[in-house]
Amino acid sequence: DHDHDHDHDHDHDHDHDHDHDHDHDHDHSHSRHSHSHSHSHDQAACCSGDACSSTLTAAPVAGDAPAGSSAWRLAIPAMDCPTEGRLVDKVLAAVPGVLRVDFNYIERTITVHQRDASLAQLQAALASAGMPGRLLEHADTPAATPPAGESRGQLWLAGLLAAAAEGVVLAGASDSAWWVAALAIASMLAGGRSTARKGWYALKLRTLNIYFLMSLAVIGAMVLQQWPEAAMVLFLFALSEKLEAMSLARAGEAVRSLMALKPDTAWVELGGQWQAVASDSLQVGRVVRVRPGERVPLDGVIVSGRSDFNEAPITGESLPLDKGEGDAVFAGAINGQGLVLVQVTAAADGSVLARIIRSVRDAQAGKAATQRFIDRFAAVYTPIVVAVAALLAVGLPLAGWMSWQGALYQALVLLVIACPCALVIATPVTLVSALSSAARRGMLVKGGAALEAAARIRYLALDKTGTLTRGQPVVADIILLQPAVGRVEVLLHAASLEAHSTHPLARAVLQAAGDMPLLAASQLQETAGEGVMAQLDGHSWALGNRRLLARLGADVAALAAQVPAGMGEMWLCRNGVPQAVLLVADALRPDAQAAVAQLQRMGIQLAVLSGDQQAVVGRTAAQVGISEALGGLLPDDKLAHIRRLAQQGPVAMVGDGVNDAPALAQAELGIAMGAAGSDTALETAQVALMEDRLDKLPQLFAHARRSMAVLRANIVLALGIKLVFFILALAGVATLWMAVFADVGASLLVIFNGLRLARAGGKA
Repeated sequence: DHDHDHDHDHDHDHDHDHDHDHDHDHDHSHSRHSHSHSHSHDQAACCSGDACSSTLTAAPVAGDAPAGSSAWRLAIPAMDCPTEGRLVDKVLAAVPGVLRVDFNYIERTITVHQRDASLAQLQAALASAGMPGRLLEHADTPAATPPAGESRGQLWLAGLLAAAAEGVVLAGASDSAWWVAALAIASMLAGGRSTARKGWYALKLRTLNIYFLMSLAVIGAMVLQQWPEAAMVLFLFALSEKLEAMSLARAGEAVRSLMALKPDTAWVELGGQWQAVASDSLQVGRVVRVRPGERVPLDGVIVSGRSDFNEAPITGESLPLDKGEGDAVFAGAINGQGLVLVQVTAAADGSVLARIIRSVRDAQAGKAATQRFIDRFAAVYTPIVVAVAALLAVGLPLAGWMSWQGALYQALVLLVIACPCALVIATPVTLVSALSSAARRGMLVKGGAALEAAARIRYLALDKTGTLTRGQPVVADIILLQPAVGRVEVLLHAASLEAHSTHPLARAVLQAAGDMPLLAASQLQETAGEGVMAQLDGHSWALGNRRLLARLGADVAALAAQVPAGMGEMWLCRNGVPQAVLLVADALRPDAQAAVAQLQRMGIQLAVLSGDQQAVVGRTAAQVGISEALGGLLPDDKLAHIRRLAQQGPVAMVGDGVNDAPALAQAELGIAMGAAGSDTALETAQVALMEDRLDKLPQLFAHARRSMAVLRANIVLALGIKLVFFILALAGVATLWMAVFADVGASLLVIFNGLRLARAGGKA
């Protein structure tokens, strides 16, 4: 769309040529075609676009799913610690046809990418690991399933019995007395059965996880006849499991609260009456009724009625928007005062809201670099600590530095410390909290990798038209050429000439004239590529470009010298004599200057890359305070400039996701503005800003930086606590109690620290 298909000098008579659009960025024409561009970045979610529409029928999977594979999504209620993921991975890897498994610990679901696998075999393998799985029939159905485990009453009983055993020993009884052992065994039976069962599955499948290590520690304490300690450790661990499950359920609320925005039913006309039917069952083209106060059930276009709509859940726009016939509305938006009829334009699983939910949910499938590192670290860390524990248990007594009993006890302490649960859980909880918080504010960030990239950005390339400017021309100035002529007279005659034209520049003139009573025009002639002529109040008036001036016999060269470069021109003539020139420019966004200043304060360097002429681009950039401005660029030129900037540091590109697709893909972070109305933008960019608002950009980068700071703090916290207790264990000071507290405490600390991001409303 950059081929300047008009036949005049673009730099000068860009004014009123009816063959082309107004002074618009020519490679950015806001067309919303179905141009599809998929990223090959590793952050792509397990499903994108309409991929997850039906898991039961093995829906095709987009993004970075293995070629030719289908996806099944299963709920595994028993999977409540990320370390169990390895157990699931291990048993599923042995099932023929399974290509890859993606985990969502927060919702306790897995997505199995498979080719010709047997679902029965898959479920049998999961059951053999004590992790029975239930196939989810629809992409949006995971319930907040409580994990299988002891009830609250059983836990209280286990705690009381363990405390009683500990109390009588403190009062002077022997650790090995039979009735102390009886109290401890009763406590363990009440509160430790699920831990023991999971420990047995881990032992059977030769997998080192916390249940295996805990079971080993408890058995060791029993062998050493430390009965009260064995009971207390098992109770504390069961309690921590319960607390961790509750905390993870809190993190899952983020996705569930987004899902709650989508109404389950919609009003449709059946047999002359309005009836409520399941919104998921409706096809594109169906007309639904939305009453005042109700949520819009599906994306659509208003075909009848007018109302104001609160779109805050989808776009983050806090003020209700007035909409009427022909305007698009989104699923989840709340209808204000009016009754409207809406024609459905996207099925339930293709709505903007469904995509937002899917993007947040699948955030973990495309792991951030930090998360991939942590997973690799945990896989190495645990066996090393277990090996050190075994060496201590055998080496210290042989060297004569500790008794066999003391060495075995410290080895058990190390085994408990060996579990990397807090470390592994730190990333998904923090990322899901950050991504859902961003989504609620109209910023759809596709996965942890995109969030990490946003925190690193140092260069930002902005498109001009539709990004810095509105993409709509306005009359910026009027130069009067005759002393007897005034601005009001010029606008009155120009608007009267343009009253019947649909050209974008005509709209600019009519907008400038406001509600002036227009003059009746006769003998109206519109000449494509030149302008318009008519009889007004007994005189011959004309409005057009330099070609029209030349045809009327005016001295074009002398007149052109009075016009500043980089502005569209519309010459108004009366009886062939030029009266005034209307200067037209693309209107700057009202928030552009403030947003640019804020980004620069954050240390981000900005450049404008545009297909529009250099003079226009330079003027626009200067208005907002950006020094680097490049105009006349083809899409390939933009790509080259992005590559050049990338050599100096991480670069982000902001565009509309259509003609900017190559540049958006090349940049470390592609950001699409006003994406709620564009399928392409939602698919192409790694970050989709739902509204056409530039102030979302500084919000995005601030939120990303804050999220990464919380993530780093979580990792330091988890590792630091482990390290302290590791040293205490090696020094022979740490007890089993301490080790359990360290593991539980670290996990809960990182979860609650991560959840702070979900609560952060407008603060970024």
